[in-house]
This record gives sequence, C-alpha cells and structure tokens, in this order.
Amino acid sequence: MTVQTLEKRYTPGPVSEGLFEEEQRYFTPGLQTVSLYSKIALKQGRGPVIEDEDGNTYIDLLAGIGVASIGHAHPEYVKAMSEQLGRITVGSQTTRLRLDFAKRLASVTPKGLDRVQLYSSGAEAVEAAFRLAQSHTKKFEFVGFWGGFHGKTAGVLPLLADESFKVGLGPLMPGRYSSPYPNPYRCPLGTKGEHDCVGHCLEHLRSVIKKTTTGALAGIIAEPIQGTAGNVVPPAGWTAGLRRVADEFGALWISDEMITGFGRTGRWFGCMHDEATPDILTIGKGMGGGFPVSGLVTTSAIAQAKPFANPSGSSSSYGGNPLAGAACSTTLRIIQEENLVENSRKVGEAMLKRLKALQDRFEIIGDVRGRGLMIGVEFVKDRKTKEPLGKDVCRALFEEGLRRGVLAMSYSPCLRINPPLNITAEQAQDGLSRFEEALEAVVKRFKL
Repeated sequence: MTVQTLEKRYTPGPVSEGLFEEEQRYFTPGLQTVSLYSKIALKQGRGPVIEDEDGNTYIDLLAGIGVASIGHAHPEYVKAMSEQLGRITVGSQTTRLRLDFAKRLASVTPKGLDRVQLYSSGAEAVEAAFRLAQSHTKKFEFVGFWGGFHGKTAGVLPLLADESFKVGLGPLMPGRYSSPYPNPYRCPLGTKGEHDCVGHCLEHLRSVIKKTTTGALAGIIAEPIQGTAGNVVPPAGWTAGLRRVADEFGALWISDEMITGFGRTGRWFGCMHDEATPDILTIGKGMGGGFPVSGLVTTSAIAQAKPFANPSGSSSSYGGNPLAGAACSTTLRIIQEENLVENSRKVGEAMLKRLKALQDRFEIIGDVRGRGLMIGVEFVKDRKTKEPLGKDVCRALFEEGLRRGVLAMSYSPCLRINPPLNITAEQAQDGLSRFEEALEAVVKRFKL
C-alpha cells in the first residue's frame, strides 16, 4: 500500500465525511480529538499505512496512540486471530497461546517480575495494581504526578492532570495525591538544569508524602515517559529516584508502562533506561497488536497478597480470554522475531535527528525529545517565553499533514509521534518529509 501525492488528495473526502456525520447521530460527544478533527472513516491498513473510505492513504505516525505495535493487518497476526476465532473465543481457562505469552513475557520483563494478570483496559489494569498494592502493604493512599494519565475511572480520576477530564465530577476519591514531574523543558519548580529538576522534584515528592498524606502510602505511580503530557522524557535518575522514595516510605512503585512497554522506547520497558526495577508494571496497548487487552506484572511474593490473591480476587471477565491470549502471544512473538525493539531504537534515533534539524529551521519548534519511537515536539510562539503555539495554528498543521498523507497528533502544541514499531527507515523519513511540507505551508500561511 503506497501513499498518494498531494495532488490526488482531498481530506476528508465525501464518503468519509458522510459516514462520520451519520455516526455522530448515534455516538455521544467526547470522541477522541483525532477522530473529531480528521473526520476520516477508516477502511483498511497495511503495516504503517492506513486507507480511508475515499481511497486516501496516510503514513500512520499515531498507531492508535501506540496500540498498533506490529502495524496494521500483519499477516501472521491476522492468521493467528482468525484461527482462534474458529476455535474458541471466551473463557478464563488455560490456553496454549496464553501460556506461551506468559512464558515470553517473563523472559523480557525486569528481573523478578514474573507473575502476570490480564484485563481489558488500561484503567482496569491500573485499578488492579492499586488493589494489589493495598493488599500487600495494608495501606490505601497513592501519589501520582502532574501531567500523568492513568485512565478515567473513579480510582485514578483524581490523579489526572488535565482538568477538562474531572472538573464538575467531584467529590473525588480520597487518598489520592499529586506531585510535580521533572519536565526538562518546563521544570514545574522553575529549576535550571536537568539534575536540579530531578532532585527538587524528588524532594517535593517526599514533602507531599510527609505533609499531605495520612502516613498510609500504598503506592507511587508514574509513567517512565509521560505520554498524554506530550511524550515528556524525564532526566536520567528519575525512575531510580522513585525506587528509593518508595522504599523509604514502605510503598510499592508502580511503573505505568501502558504506552512505554514492549519496545516503544527502544528498550523492552521504559523503566529499563534507568535500570530501576518497579514492584508492579501495568501493561497494555502495544502488547495486543490492536486487541483490547491490558495487564499487570509483579513479583511472586507480592502476587500472594490477599484479598488480591483470593480465588477470583485478581481476575477479570474478559481479561486473558482465548482471543486475548492469541493476540498477546502472537504480537510478542512478532516483536521478538522481527527485532522490533531494536528497530524502534534505530528508526527513532534517525527521526529524532531529523526533527532536531527541523528545529534549527523553524522558530516555532521549541523542543524536540524522545526515546525510540516515542517522540515529542513542542510548538511555541516564542522560544524565550515558551508560550505555547495557538490551537488554531496547530489545527491547521494537523489538516495540512492529512492533506499530504501523514496522520499525527499535531493538533495541539505538543506533537506526539508514536508510529508502529515495524515502520521502516524509509517510511519514517517519508512521513517526516510530508510533515515538513505541512510545517512550511503553515508557517507561510500564518507568517510565523
């Protein structure tokens, strides 16, 4: 599947737009922004390329927000899922493929993390991690971080940094607290230098725990790289620092790897960049290749904690069903056999280098950061003040990108690039060339 040239395109086309508008009569408001802004109706995909109902094709730098780790319609994935559909699809009993996944998973997780439980959504897995932490520590409070995203269910809603998700939904569950996350480009404490930002944020975290909790801290939850905040990469030493703080207060450290797991950052898991081992990993998105499955991974000792370990205490009706087992086993096997973790590292490094070169050309690019195929670009009106670029300009950049055949989350001042892990170097550079053309068009139109 190839991507068309600009002259042949009109986005959204009449078929896509018609289907989108008809669907709006049935769905509630609040769909994902990328859907609302693009108004395209998807027809099919192959690898990192998708096609809409009008025949327009796009290089996918979004991958369903990191979900399509092995691309779209991978032949082996299609075969395995089709075969499983013909055998059995529901039930919580053991299947060969679920067992295969568990063995493969234990071979790539940080040492000691070898017990897994499966669920069906990210928030469900995080809530389960909280229950496990409470069962193990016999405590009930949790600390998260500004800019974090762990789901929208009641147990994690208080930790959401985006007020648009929770304003008007109070009162929120008690025992949830937030602390600053070390963003090197915009340190929330105003410190200079990456080391200072990490040190000050860790000290602030200690103060939050000492002065705002009741002394019953069960867990500290953090993303190794904050996705929703704009693929924010913390300075070195942050996750190792979280390990120390959790130990100081007798709490568990939960590394939320919903996006950063399974090679997205160029390592199997984001926490591995600091060589710090958490007590619990929450996993999902890329591990199912598109099937809605999530999970948590922990140690054998922690997994025994009750009531979590009681019969049916940690389970989920849909979690780990035969289809989920097939999806996870096949996806992980493909990532291993096709060496996609290394591909993520190499292609990501090349994309990062290209984007830093664009930063030298375009004054509106204030920051470029990333690890592997998890890259963030921050747009600003002024590099000195770091005032974010206006939403109207970002919306125009998103639309210009669509016209040129590239789909990316460029409709906000914080662009997030998360393509499939099997995107080739050539496809990645083609996508960035199209994005560069979109940048040129927007800069010219708005005289930036």
